[in-house]
Amino acid sequence: MESDPQSPPEIPVAPSGEKVEAVREILARSRAEVAKVIIGQQVVVDHCLIAVFTGNHILIEGVPGVAKTLLVRTLAKVLGTDFGRIQFTPDLMPSDITGTNIFNLQEGAFHLVRGPVFTAFLLADEINRAPAKTQSALLQAMQERQVTIDGVNHALPPSFTVFATQNPIEYEGTYPLPEAQKDRFLLKVEMDYPLRDEELELARQSLGEDSPETRLESGAVEPVLSEAELAEMRAALRGITVKDELSGYVVDLIRETRRLDSIQVGAGPRATQALLLSSRAFAAIQGRDFVTPDDIRAMSYPVLAHRVVLRPEYEIEGVTVREAIQKLLERVAVPR
Repeated sequence: MESDPQSPPEIPVAPSGEKVEAVREILARSRAEVAKVIIGQQVVVDHCLIAVFTGNHILIEGVPGVAKTLLVRTLAKVLGTDFGRIQFTPDLMPSDITGTNIFNLQEGAFHLVRGPVFTAFLLADEINRAPAKTQSALLQAMQERQVTIDGVNHALPPSFTVFATQNPIEYEGTYPLPEAQKDRFLLKVEMDYPLRDEELELARQSLGEDSPETRLESGAVEPVLSEAELAEMRAALRGITVKDELSGYVVDLIRETRRLDSIQVGAGPRATQALLLSSRAFAAIQGRDFVTPDDIRAMSYPVLAHRVVLRPEYEIEGVTVREAIQKLLERVAVPR
Protein backbone atom coordinates (compact mmCIF):
# COMPACT_ATOMS: atom_id res chain seq x y z
CA MET A 1 0.00 0.00 0.00
CA GLU A 2 1.36 3.40 -0.92
CA SER A 3 2.08 5.77 1.94
CA ASP A 4 -0.26 8.71 2.52
CA PRO A 5 1.76 11.93 2.31
CA GLN A 6 -0.87 13.77 4.35
CA SER A 7 -0.67 11.51 7.36
CA PRO A 8 2.02 10.79 9.93
CA PRO A 9 3.91 7.55 9.16
CA GLU A 10 2.14 4.50 10.50
CA ILE A 11 4.69 3.43 13.09
CA PRO A 12 3.55 0.42 15.12
CA VAL A 13 2.65 1.96 18.45
CA ALA A 14 0.88 0.39 21.40
CA PRO A 15 -0.14 3.26 23.64
CA SER A 16 -1.30 2.54 27.13
CA GLY A 17 -4.99 2.34 27.91
CA GLU A 18 -4.67 5.69 29.67
CA LYS A 19 -3.63 7.41 26.43
CA VAL A 20 -6.52 5.92 24.49
CA GLU A 21 -8.90 7.02 27.24
CA ALA A 22 -7.38 10.51 27.04
CA VAL A 23 -8.18 10.65 23.33
CA ARG A 24 -11.81 9.74 23.97
CA GLU A 25 -12.06 12.36 26.71
CA ILE A 26 -10.49 15.10 24.56
CA LEU A 27 -12.83 14.32 21.67
CA ALA A 28 -15.86 14.42 23.96
CA ARG A 29 -14.77 17.76 25.46
CA SER A 30 -14.07 19.14 22.00
CA ARG A 31 -17.58 18.28 20.85
CA ALA A 32 -19.04 19.92 23.94
CA GLU A 33 -17.05 23.15 23.50
CA VAL A 34 -17.89 23.43 19.79
CA ALA A 35 -21.59 22.93 20.65
CA LYS A 36 -21.46 26.15 22.70
CA VAL A 37 -21.19 28.05 19.40
CA ILE A 38 -22.37 25.77 16.60
CA ILE A 39 -26.04 24.80 16.88
CA GLY A 40 -26.63 21.31 15.50
CA GLN A 41 -24.43 20.06 12.63
CA GLN A 42 -23.10 17.28 14.89
CA VAL A 43 -22.14 15.00 11.99
CA VAL A 44 -20.16 17.79 10.33
CA VAL A 45 -18.41 18.62 13.62
CA ASP A 46 -17.49 14.97 14.15
CA HIS A 47 -16.10 14.66 10.63
CA CYS A 48 -14.01 17.80 11.08
CA LEU A 49 -12.59 16.40 14.33
CA ILE A 50 -11.82 13.14 12.54
CA ALA A 51 -9.87 15.01 9.85
CA VAL A 52 -7.92 17.02 12.43
CA PHE A 53 -7.09 14.11 14.73
CA THR A 54 -5.90 11.93 11.84
CA GLY A 55 -3.72 14.72 10.43
CA ASN A 56 -5.69 15.17 7.22
CA HIS A 57 -7.82 17.68 5.31
CA ILE A 58 -11.57 17.95 4.70
CA LEU A 59 -13.78 19.25 1.89
CA ILE A 60 -17.02 20.89 3.08
CA GLU A 61 -19.85 21.44 0.62
CA GLY A 62 -22.65 23.76 1.66
CA VAL A 63 -24.66 26.80 0.68
CA PRO A 64 -23.67 30.23 2.03
CA GLY A 65 -24.74 31.13 5.55
CA VAL A 66 -24.62 27.73 7.26
CA ALA A 67 -21.71 28.74 9.56
CA LYS A 68 -18.79 27.05 7.78
CA THR A 69 -16.37 29.85 8.69
CA LEU A 70 -17.65 30.04 12.26
CA LEU A 71 -17.21 26.28 12.62
CA VAL A 72 -13.54 26.36 11.62
CA ARG A 73 -12.83 29.40 13.81
CA THR A 74 -14.44 27.60 16.75
CA LEU A 75 -12.44 24.42 16.12
CA ALA A 76 -9.22 26.45 16.06
CA LYS A 77 -10.10 28.03 19.41
CA VAL A 78 -11.09 24.70 20.99
CA LEU A 79 -7.98 22.87 19.76
CA GLY A 80 -5.55 25.66 20.62
CA THR A 81 -4.35 26.48 17.11
CA ASP A 82 -4.12 29.48 14.78
CA PHE A 83 -6.79 30.21 12.19
CA GLY A 84 -6.49 31.74 8.72
CA ARG A 85 -8.90 32.27 5.85
CA ILE A 86 -8.48 32.69 2.09
CA GLN A 87 -11.37 33.79 -0.10
CA PHE A 88 -10.63 32.13 -3.43
CA THR A 89 -11.38 34.22 -6.53
CA PRO A 90 -10.60 33.78 -10.26
CA ASP A 91 -7.81 36.39 -10.09
CA LEU A 92 -6.06 34.88 -7.05
CA MET A 93 -2.40 34.14 -7.73
CA PRO A 94 -0.21 31.47 -6.06
CA SER A 95 1.85 34.18 -4.33
CA ASP A 96 -1.35 35.53 -2.77
CA ILE A 97 -1.51 32.23 -0.87
CA THR A 98 2.11 31.37 -0.21
CA GLY A 99 3.64 34.84 0.11
CA THR A 100 6.61 36.38 -1.67
CA ASN A 101 10.03 37.91 -1.15
CA ILE A 102 10.00 41.73 -1.05
CA PHE A 103 13.15 43.80 -1.58
CA ASN A 104 13.81 46.26 1.22
CA LEU A 105 15.59 49.31 -0.23
CA GLN A 106 16.84 50.54 3.14
CA GLU A 107 18.43 47.23 4.09
CA GLY A 108 19.35 46.19 0.57
CA ALA A 109 18.00 42.68 1.09
CA PHE A 110 14.97 40.55 0.35
CA HIS A 111 12.54 39.71 3.15
CA LEU A 112 9.91 37.00 3.09
CA VAL A 113 6.35 38.23 3.50
CA ARG A 114 4.43 35.12 4.47
CA GLY A 115 1.03 34.45 2.96
CA PRO A 116 -2.11 33.27 4.74
CA VAL A 117 -1.18 29.62 4.18
CA PHE A 118 1.24 29.92 7.12
CA THR A 119 -1.28 28.97 9.77
CA ALA A 120 -2.54 25.84 11.49
CA PHE A 121 -6.21 25.72 10.44
CA LEU A 122 -6.78 27.21 6.99
CA LEU A 123 -10.28 27.86 5.65
CA ALA A 124 -10.01 27.74 1.85
CA ASP A 125 -13.33 29.38 1.04
CA GLU A 126 -14.85 28.43 -2.33
CA ILE A 127 -11.67 26.70 -3.38
CA ASN A 128 -13.06 25.85 -6.83
CA ARG A 129 -13.15 29.55 -7.81
CA ALA A 130 -9.36 29.74 -8.16
CA PRO A 131 -7.54 28.72 -11.37
CA ALA A 132 -5.48 25.55 -11.60
CA LYS A 133 -2.10 27.23 -10.94
CA THR A 134 -3.34 28.62 -7.63
CA GLN A 135 -4.96 25.35 -6.66
CA SER A 136 -1.65 23.56 -7.30
CA ALA A 137 0.10 25.86 -4.82
CA LEU A 138 -2.35 24.78 -2.15
CA LEU A 139 -1.99 21.14 -3.22
CA GLN A 140 1.72 21.20 -2.39
CA ALA A 141 0.94 22.63 1.03
CA MET A 142 -1.67 19.92 1.64
CA GLN A 143 0.52 17.06 0.49
CA GLU A 144 3.92 18.07 1.84
CA ARG A 145 3.04 20.58 4.59
CA GLN A 146 5.50 23.00 3.06
CA VAL A 147 5.49 25.65 0.35
CA THR A 148 8.17 26.68 -2.14
CA ILE A 149 8.87 30.40 -2.58
CA ASP A 150 11.58 31.41 -5.06
CA GLY A 151 13.04 27.91 -4.93
CA VAL A 152 13.25 27.77 -1.13
CA ASN A 153 11.08 25.37 0.89
CA HIS A 154 9.32 26.72 3.97
CA ALA A 155 7.73 24.36 6.48
CA LEU A 156 4.15 24.76 7.66
CA PRO A 157 2.96 23.92 11.19
CA PRO A 158 2.67 20.16 11.93
CA SER A 159 -1.04 20.61 12.63
CA PHE A 160 -1.67 22.34 9.27
CA THR A 161 -5.20 21.40 8.19
CA VAL A 162 -7.17 22.64 5.19
CA PHE A 163 -10.92 23.07 5.51
CA ALA A 164 -11.93 23.70 1.90
CA THR A 165 -15.46 24.76 1.01
CA GLN A 166 -17.53 24.54 -2.16
CA ASN A 167 -20.90 26.04 -3.01
CA PRO A 168 -23.04 23.22 -4.47
CA ILE A 169 -25.56 25.48 -6.22
CA GLU A 170 -23.37 27.89 -8.19
CA TYR A 171 -20.82 26.65 -10.71
CA GLU A 172 -20.55 29.58 -13.15
CA GLY A 173 -16.98 30.86 -13.25
CA THR A 174 -15.58 27.97 -11.23
CA TYR A 175 -12.70 25.58 -11.89
CA PRO A 176 -13.62 22.00 -10.90
CA LEU A 177 -11.07 20.42 -8.59
CA PRO A 178 -8.95 17.77 -10.38
CA GLU A 179 -9.32 14.21 -9.14
CA ALA A 180 -5.72 14.24 -7.82
CA GLN A 181 -6.49 17.17 -5.56
CA LYS A 182 -9.82 15.83 -4.33
CA ASP A 183 -8.07 12.60 -3.36
CA ARG A 184 -5.92 14.58 -0.90
CA PHE A 185 -8.99 15.32 1.21
CA LEU A 186 -9.66 12.62 3.76
CA LEU A 187 -13.42 13.31 3.77
CA LYS A 188 -16.09 15.20 1.92
CA VAL A 189 -18.97 16.35 4.11
CA GLU A 190 -22.22 18.03 3.14
CA MET A 191 -23.22 20.87 5.47
CA ASP A 192 -26.98 21.27 5.09
CA TYR A 193 -29.52 23.73 6.47
CA PRO A 194 -30.25 23.37 10.22
CA LEU A 195 -33.43 21.74 11.48
CA ARG A 196 -36.33 24.02 12.38
CA ASP A 197 -35.74 23.80 16.14
CA GLU A 198 -32.06 24.55 15.62
CA GLU A 199 -32.78 27.52 13.36
CA LEU A 200 -35.35 28.80 15.88
CA GLU A 201 -32.75 28.62 18.65
CA LEU A 202 -30.30 30.52 16.42
CA ALA A 203 -32.95 33.19 15.80
CA ARG A 204 -33.56 33.60 19.54
CA GLN A 205 -29.85 33.90 20.29
CA SER A 206 -29.32 36.42 17.51
CA LEU A 207 -31.94 38.74 19.03
CA GLY A 208 -30.10 38.88 22.34
CA GLU A 209 -26.55 39.52 23.46
CA ASP A 210 -25.55 35.87 23.38
CA SER A 211 -25.21 35.16 19.65
CA PRO A 212 -22.83 32.37 18.55
CA GLU A 213 -20.28 34.90 17.27
CA THR A 214 -20.41 36.86 20.53
CA ARG A 215 -19.98 33.69 22.54
CA LEU A 216 -16.85 32.78 20.58
CA GLU A 217 -15.31 36.25 20.96
CA SER A 218 -16.22 36.62 24.64
CA GLY A 219 -14.16 33.65 25.78
CA ALA A 220 -17.07 31.36 26.58
CA VAL A 221 -15.33 28.67 24.53
CA GLU A 222 -12.32 27.17 26.28
CA PRO A 223 -9.37 25.39 24.61
CA VAL A 224 -9.22 21.72 25.52
CA LEU A 225 -5.57 21.22 24.50
CA SER A 226 -2.56 22.94 22.97
CA GLU A 227 -1.04 22.44 19.54
CA ALA A 228 1.73 20.29 21.04
CA GLU A 229 -0.82 18.13 22.85
CA LEU A 230 -2.74 17.71 19.59
CA ALA A 231 0.28 15.89 18.13
CA GLU A 232 0.29 13.57 21.16
CA MET A 233 -3.40 12.82 20.72
CA ARG A 234 -2.84 11.96 17.06
CA ALA A 235 -0.16 9.46 18.04
CA ALA A 236 -2.31 7.98 20.80
CA LEU A 237 -5.15 7.44 18.33
CA ARG A 238 -3.11 4.59 16.88
CA GLY A 239 -3.99 2.61 19.97
CA ILE A 240 -7.54 2.06 18.66
CA THR A 241 -7.71 -1.63 17.69
CA VAL A 242 -8.46 -2.62 14.09
CA LYS A 243 -8.70 -6.38 13.63
CA ASP A 244 -7.19 -7.99 10.53
CA GLU A 245 -10.57 -9.11 9.22
CA LEU A 246 -11.80 -5.51 9.34
CA SER A 247 -8.75 -4.33 7.41
CA GLY A 248 -9.63 -6.97 4.84
CA TYR A 249 -13.22 -5.70 4.80
CA VAL A 250 -12.00 -2.18 4.03
CA VAL A 251 -9.78 -3.45 1.20
CA ASP A 252 -12.68 -5.42 -0.28
CA LEU A 253 -14.95 -2.37 -0.16
CA ILE A 254 -12.43 -0.18 -1.97
CA ARG A 255 -11.65 -2.81 -4.58
CA GLU A 256 -15.37 -3.30 -5.23
CA THR A 257 -15.63 0.36 -6.30
CA ARG A 258 -13.52 -0.60 -9.31
CA ARG A 259 -15.94 -3.36 -10.34
CA LEU A 260 -19.34 -1.78 -9.73
CA ASP A 261 -21.27 -1.24 -12.97
CA SER A 262 -22.41 2.28 -12.08
CA ILE A 263 -18.90 3.54 -11.24
CA GLN A 264 -16.59 4.61 -14.07
CA VAL A 265 -13.56 5.46 -11.92
CA GLY A 266 -13.13 3.63 -8.63
CA ALA A 267 -11.19 4.63 -5.54
CA GLY A 268 -7.44 4.14 -5.24
CA PRO A 269 -5.27 2.76 -2.41
CA ARG A 270 -5.30 6.13 -0.62
CA ALA A 271 -9.03 5.58 -0.05
CA THR A 272 -8.16 2.36 1.82
CA GLN A 273 -5.91 4.31 4.14
CA ALA A 274 -8.50 7.07 4.53
CA LEU A 275 -11.28 4.64 5.46
CA LEU A 276 -9.10 2.87 8.03
CA LEU A 277 -7.89 6.12 9.61
CA SER A 278 -11.32 7.75 9.72
CA SER A 279 -13.02 4.60 11.07
CA ARG A 280 -10.50 4.45 13.90
CA ALA A 281 -11.16 8.08 14.83
CA PHE A 282 -14.91 7.57 14.52
CA ALA A 283 -14.69 4.68 16.98
CA ALA A 284 -12.87 6.96 19.44
CA ILE A 285 -15.61 9.59 19.11
CA GLN A 286 -18.15 6.89 19.92
CA GLY A 287 -16.19 6.14 23.11
CA ARG A 288 -14.65 2.83 22.03
CA ASP A 289 -11.06 1.64 21.74
CA PHE A 290 -11.84 -0.77 18.90
CA VAL A 291 -13.32 -0.46 15.41
CA THR A 292 -16.53 -2.26 14.37
CA PRO A 293 -17.97 -2.90 10.88
CA ASP A 294 -20.58 -0.22 11.61
CA ASP A 295 -17.80 2.36 12.03
CA ILE A 296 -16.45 1.46 8.60
CA ARG A 297 -19.89 1.59 7.01
CA ALA A 298 -20.62 4.95 8.64
CA MET A 299 -17.45 6.48 7.19
CA SER A 300 -17.73 4.91 3.73
CA TYR A 301 -19.76 7.70 2.15
CA PRO A 302 -17.69 10.71 3.34
CA VAL A 303 -14.51 8.85 2.35
CA LEU A 304 -15.71 7.75 -1.09
CA ALA A 305 -18.13 10.50 -2.18
CA HIS A 306 -15.40 12.61 -3.81
CA ARG A 307 -13.24 9.70 -4.95
CA VAL A 308 -15.56 7.78 -7.27
CA VAL A 309 -16.92 8.92 -10.65
CA LEU A 310 -20.28 7.66 -11.89
CA ARG A 311 -20.78 6.49 -15.45
CA PRO A 312 -22.65 9.14 -17.49
CA GLU A 313 -25.44 6.74 -18.49
CA TYR A 314 -26.21 6.05 -14.82
CA GLU A 315 -26.17 9.76 -13.99
CA ILE A 316 -28.67 10.37 -16.77
CA GLU A 317 -30.90 7.73 -15.19
CA GLY A 318 -30.76 9.63 -11.90
CA VAL A 319 -28.39 7.34 -9.97
CA THR A 320 -26.52 9.23 -7.25
CA VAL A 321 -23.12 8.61 -5.69
CA ARG A 322 -24.83 7.87 -2.38
CA GLU A 323 -26.96 5.15 -4.01
CA ALA A 324 -23.90 3.63 -5.68
CA ILE A 325 -22.02 3.49 -2.37
CA GLN A 326 -25.07 1.98 -0.64
CA LYS A 327 -25.16 -0.75 -3.28
CA LEU A 328 -21.46 -1.28 -2.71
CA LEU A 329 -22.05 -1.84 1.01
CA GLU A 330 -24.80 -4.34 0.22
CA ARG A 331 -22.54 -6.35 -2.11
CA VAL A 332 -19.54 -6.79 0.17
CA ALA A 333 -20.03 -9.29 2.98
CA VAL A 334 -19.55 -7.98 6.53
CA PRO A 335 -17.05 -10.03 8.55
CA ARG A 336 -18.56 -11.96 11.46
